[in-house]
Amino acid sequence: MNNHKIEHIVPYRLYLIVLSGLILLTLISVGVTYIELANLTVFTAIFLACIKSVLVLVFFMHLKFDNKLLQILVTAVFVLIALVLFITFLDYNFR
Repeated sequence: MNNHKIEHIVPYRLYLIVLSGLILLTLISVGVTYIELANLTVFTAIFLACIKSVLVLVFFMHLKFDNKLLQILVTAVFVLIALVLFITFLDYNFR
């Protein structure tokens, strides 16, 4: 399973930019809790968490450099989770 023969050199500057983005998104998600958004509060928190998890997967877990099949499978899992959450929110809103 060790088929990563090519080394990918990623500059530290990119990691620092992604880290800064993650910190900024965390601060935004904390700030959203102080704003009254009614039904959109939970949606906003989940949306920001999804963005942060995609950044971690792509850059820190090197999914960007992995094979295409794994990228497609991870994307499919995210789509499935989004679909389940969407159906759950629909059920919650129309009760």
